[in-house]
Amino acid sequence: MARMATADGTVITSVEELKQYIGQETRVGDWHLVTQEEINQFADATGDHQWIHVDPERAKAGPFKGTIAHGYWTLSAAPFTLRGGQGIQVRLPSRMGINYGLNRVRFINPVPVGKRIRGHSKLVSVEEVQPGIIQQVNEITVEIEGEQKPAMVAESITRTYLETQA
Repeated sequence: MARMATADGTVITSVEELKQYIGQETRVGDWHLVTQEEINQFADATGDHQWIHVDPERAKAGPFKGTIAHGYWTLSAAPFTLRGGQGIQVRLPSRMGINYGLNRVRFINPVPVGKRIRGHSKLVSVEEVQPGIIQQVNEITVEIEGEQKPAMVAESITRTYLETQA
């Protein structure tokens, strides 16, 4: 039976504790309103100024009836869509954590500007890849408020470098 993460103050301090959450949703973030300003800033940063993203007037007559977020904006927004909300807190004794990459990313549903989104995280796996280095895979789903299909589903890989005992 999968448990939904709650704001019960659960703090995970060991790898063995963390492994107990494999297969479970561990975090649901707060809702975030997607603004045209955010999308325009992303377009400026990436050079992707396609009209479906940055031209609200033209986009009204387009296939999405308004501007939409870039798929890669949705991917890059995933970390802040998981902020706040409810879920466990992982506080392993570590000296550093890194983003190790992605296994799979799918942009399932466009995110209209003006809609709210939030992230869900499910722990897929935890393994020691080298002594003192733990690799976690989390399935990140970005939900669009009021929509059946999510905006994105991705498998995110992180590595945690544990403190070594002297």
